[in-house]
Amino acid sequence: MKNLIFVSIFLFSNLAFSQEKFSNCSAAFLDGKMIVKEYTDVAKAKISIDAKGELTVSTAELGENYSKQVKKFDFSLAIKDKNTGTMMLFSKNSLMKIEIEKVLAKCKKGDSIVILTHDDQYAIPHNDILVE
Repeated sequence: MKNLIFVSIFLFSNLAFSQEKFSNCSAAFLDGKMIVKEYTDVAKAKISIDAKGELTVSTAELGENYSKQVKKFDFSLAIKDKNTGTMMLFSKNSLMKIEIEKVLAKCKKGDSIVILTHDDQYAIPHNDILVE
């Protein structure tokens, strides 16, 4: 009987804390503006090699003609080399924000900035940002 109670409590507690994976739509923002122009399956995120501002990642509220940051969360970055496809970890520590100039200083045109999430509840479909 004690085992049954223990198992029941264990199962209930796991159900209470579990969340569906990749259930929160999220995006990268530069100075509060979503980097990808439209949140669709075919849209590609792009950024100028000369861009300036603060890069953040957050859940997004999307409307017909607007996008809004809701809840910022921590992330890491990698840089994908244009020529070899090799990905190099840029940030060993988690970030809440970073000046994009620091990242772009390590990039060349054609490389990509790749956003890595630390929590599987956040979906970031446009996590590969092409540097133009």
